[in-house]
Amino acid sequence: MAKSRTADGMVAGGEALPQERQQWIMQRLRSHGRVVAAELAAEFEVSEDSIRRDLRELAAQGLCKRVYGGALPLPAGGTTLKQRRNEDTGRKQALARKAVTLVRKGQILLIDAGSTNTAIAAALPERFGLTVVTNAPDIAQVLMEREGFEILLIGGRVDPHTGATMGAQVVLEIQRVRADLCFPGACAIDPESGLWAFDSEEVQLKRAMIESSGETVVVVTDGKLGTVATHRAAGVNDVQHLVVEHDADDTMVAAFATHGVTVHRADA
Repeated sequence: MAKSRTADGMVAGGEALPQERQQWIMQRLRSHGRVVAAELAAEFEVSEDSIRRDLRELAAQGLCKRVYGGALPLPAGGTTLKQRRNEDTGRKQALARKAVTLVRKGQILLIDAGSTNTAIAAALPERFGLTVVTNAPDIAQVLMEREGFEILLIGGRVDPHTGATMGAQVVLEIQRVRADLCFPGACAIDPESGLWAFDSEEVQLKRAMIESSGETVVVVTDGKLGTVATHRAAGVNDVQHLVVEHDADDTMVAAFATHGVTVHRADA
């Protein structure tokens, strides 16, 4: 029997195979610029879990970007650090203010590159006797303009997309550090599978940071919660603290707490 289809060619009534759904999801992304999991589930007459699996698989293939509640197409060539720094600045500053409440006097911090982590560097308390080790010239520059910080910038090839120094030498230098807290950049984080990145070199850096630190603090905007990327950087059990936005989904927050992660909500 032929499968029934809607006017736009989508297989209807829950009859589509996962591959067919994923092909149609990619068509919808190209034509509409985004997809919402709840809407797709209703249209295909399948569970939201099935749609989320489809989106995870597409994201793992580097075909889309998972965000909370759905997915977005990947921008051509990716966004630059400068572009990301100018996105959601108020939300990132609120996250940064909450994140720095975890910092104590005299600590050694490992701070990865990223626009949210740049906001964290700008929010760190002065005259705390902090030592900041970073692979991000951008973060070092922010701290140089403030008082009371010892700054160790790890050298190497600078990747223009991430704004970070990359490569085996950088990983080796990180492995020689013993930090109290690290703030790895997060492309995605899921309560079951952990921390994710889009680049394999980034993964090596994040793993080295986590292994060299007493505690790990992941700070994310809502769009990165419950999502995955191409490369898994760490398990959820490697993360001690998760800083989220004030209105982060309660069910998602509870899922992380179930795994022993202490979740901190930013102020509204």
